[in-house]
Amino acid sequence: MALTAALLAPVPALATPAAAPVRTTLTPPDPVRERAEGEANGPERNERAAGLGGQEGANWRGGGHRPVDRVKGYPRQVTLRVPPANPADRSIKLGLVPYHDIAARLNDLQRRSDRVSVEVIGHSTQGREMYLVTLTAPESAKEAARQETMRERIENDSARAAADRRLPGEYKAPIFVNGNIHGNEWEGTDAILRVAEELATAQDAATRDLLKRSRIYFNVTANPDGRVAGQRANGNGFDLNRDFITASQPEDRAMRQVMIDTQPLVMLDLHGYVNGTLIEPTTPPHGQNYEYDLFIKNAYRNGLGMEAAVLALGYTPEKDGVQPPQIPFRDSVDGWDDWPPIFTPQYAPFHGTVASHTVEIPLRVNNQSYDTETEAELRRRAAINTNVAAATVRAAISFTHANRDSLIADQIEMFRRGAAGEAQRTLPIGSIPGWGPEDVYTTTFPRAYVIPAGAGQRSAVAAARLVDHLVANDVKVERIDRDAVIGGVRYPAGSYLVDMHQPKRGLANVMLEPGRDISPDVEAMYDISGWSHALLWGATVTPVTGDRLPRVRTSPVKAAWPTGYVAPYGDLALRLDDGKEVAALNELLASGVAVKLAADGTAVVPASARGQARTLADRYGVAFARAAQPGVTPLRKLGIAAAASADELFTLREMGFAVTPVSTAVLNAGFDWSGTDVLYVSSGLSYAALNPAARTALDAFLARGGVIGRGATGAAFNTAAGLLTATPVAGRGDANGVVRVTGPGGAAGHSFVYSPRWYTGLGPEVSVVQSYATGNPLVAGHWRAGGDGTGGPDAAAGQAAVIRGEDERGASVVVFGTEPLFRNHPKGLFGQVGGAIHWAAATAGAQVSP
Repeated sequence: MALTAALLAPVPALATPAAAPVRTTLTPPDPVRERAEGEANGPERNERAAGLGGQEGANWRGGGHRPVDRVKGYPRQVTLRVPPANPADRSIKLGLVPYHDIAARLNDLQRRSDRVSVEVIGHSTQGREMYLVTLTAPESAKEAARQETMRERIENDSARAAADRRLPGEYKAPIFVNGNIHGNEWEGTDAILRVAEELATAQDAATRDLLKRSRIYFNVTANPDGRVAGQRANGNGFDLNRDFITASQPEDRAMRQVMIDTQPLVMLDLHGYVNGTLIEPTTPPHGQNYEYDLFIKNAYRNGLGMEAAVLALGYTPEKDGVQPPQIPFRDSVDGWDDWPPIFTPQYAPFHGTVASHTVEIPLRVNNQSYDTETEAELRRRAAINTNVAAATVRAAISFTHANRDSLIADQIEMFRRGAAGEAQRTLPIGSIPGWGPEDVYTTTFPRAYVIPAGAGQRSAVAAARLVDHLVANDVKVERIDRDAVIGGVRYPAGSYLVDMHQPKRGLANVMLEPGRDISPDVEAMYDISGWSHALLWGATVTPVTGDRLPRVRTSPVKAAWPTGYVAPYGDLALRLDDGKEVAALNELLASGVAVKLAADGTAVVPASARGQARTLADRYGVAFARAAQPGVTPLRKLGIAAAASADELFTLREMGFAVTPVSTAVLNAGFDWSGTDVLYVSSGLSYAALNPAARTALDAFLARGGVIGRGATGAAFNTAAGLLTATPVAGRGDANGVVRVTGPGGAAGHSFVYSPRWYTGLGPEVSVVQSYATGNPLVAGHWRAGGDGTGGPDAAAGQAAVIRGEDERGASVVVFGTEPLFRNHPKGLFGQVGGAIHWAAATAGAQVSP
């Protein structure tokens, strides 16, 4: 469809409420398959200092909003570096644009049109550039500054923005389209390039009017590494569309900053493949921190418009193999929810988006289809998919243009409610076709959160990380300048205050609240349903209730106050509660410092290494206190062989461990164990499937090394290798969330589970490190019993979650039934794994790695 025709097409009106549509149940994805396809999740200011993450994109205005007096006009054109041709790019077979051709096309488009701006917003993990294309009518620097002033007013002075009658007519409606976040779901990129060229070159009045009143932002390919390799994940093996609430990956941090800086009214995330085309809004449960009454009316109506645009293409099941589109909110009961803020369209609303959508184009061209279908068939499917994706983009642009005033008003209202601290509002049942009691999810926001300083803070380094993460997500944080009593509790100066009367309170709360047990509410969830930063990131966070805050002298926070400390004399003690503390320890060991483990679990660093400790205290924000106990067990630089998922490999390396990936195939091919101190097993390694030579070599290692096991594979390895005497019991496979635990090593008594396990029938050589709490251990998430009534949280209550012991051959073993490294997210648990690795190596008497 020509762009002009799309812009002039009517936007479907919402039907008069009638009987609720019949909803079916979407089949939820297989969790095992999802993990196998690549997943994971990140770090902020102190991580940046340590080289463990940080902001990307020197050419983009990341790291906060640009001061108005430094705003550039449009177009903002740069000549992109054209990478060398790569004939192995997997998109070529599909007749799609390979990554190496994108820059040349964009350079040419910039030469041909002053409506086009291209900026580099970041780099992939493998160093490829990420391109943001902006389509808008030319603006002088003064005009662009005026747009930025209005954008800032909408967010930060929403009451004034609501009263400004000139603003809706002058403000350019921002739209954000994200393409190819899953690398082997290619066609979104090609649809973006097509629509961008249409907008850049069309000379009709409708297009000119659109670009005078809109800014359309295209992230051409969110995952260039995955696009080239033909894989879902990025170069680190992470599913980028599971990472937004954590932002462990540079690609996600770049996208996050674009959403903060552009504040889109409407956004699309282009995916594949669901036949017929799946167009959100979603099924229940709906994220409880959204202003959902503002969101659903816009998202549903935009969804109907995109559906109409796809149908207008004329594809049929009989002729083309294309089924009619489906809208989960209308057509399904559950199984495709918008509960977790880990996905792009579920994260965007916290930055003001009042209609955001995943769009799943119809015809599969990836995975097995890529290898088994003919090239001609793949190209036929890819062409149809590109047409479908382009149709949804045009329809969303048309919807935004036709409804810009009301969309701007709804964004202003979203921010106004947050700043005013007003209660959420709910829609009357039936006010939108299909809207029923099952769709209503709301929360009560606390008045504030305090992240204490001093003795009331479990981990200063974790608190600083959390504060930096909040600030990076555009949440307003203040530092208390003087001791103050808040909510009946005295907090020392230096504590942090998150006043929940702020425009992005939903984002603050979705990170800091404990979460909710939604097991009774729905049968199936699309992905995780618990993630609390307050309970899993290692810091003490205290909610404040009531209607008012006392007058407290504070200063706005741009970065957390430095937390590094080194005692002025004597040997030094370094706690190992946090992954950063483990990273500091590993760096000391790598430099040859003779560190010993004390009886209380701290690492004792000799006074002679005080200079190195100062460097690490500054780099990681960790504290080296004066040692109160002598070191007993020598620690050393370790080599880790890991049969593990991508997120675990990433996190182990982030903590400074030297990690060599292994698998059944690697061991069967002959593996040199001489440089290995600890074997980490969580996936891809079967003891029973080892050939005799590999098993002999592994058994020789087990006589001197350490073993860490996690999950089903780790439990099976423990049993098959005859390590610890313990019977693993599996919880329901899709169970996940935040759980209460007892024993050391948790983040203030909490841990995370995904397909949880526990251990019974423990032998005398086994000790329990951590247990699930009694009662119902699930704090937040989704964990039901299986169909036979087993595997629920009640069965896990009081049972061993983490065990350790020494095998009769000499191996020291720790086995986890929890998920302490899941997607790089539960940062307060990383130290538990790092400490377990060092304990296993030290107590097994492993040989020093060369």
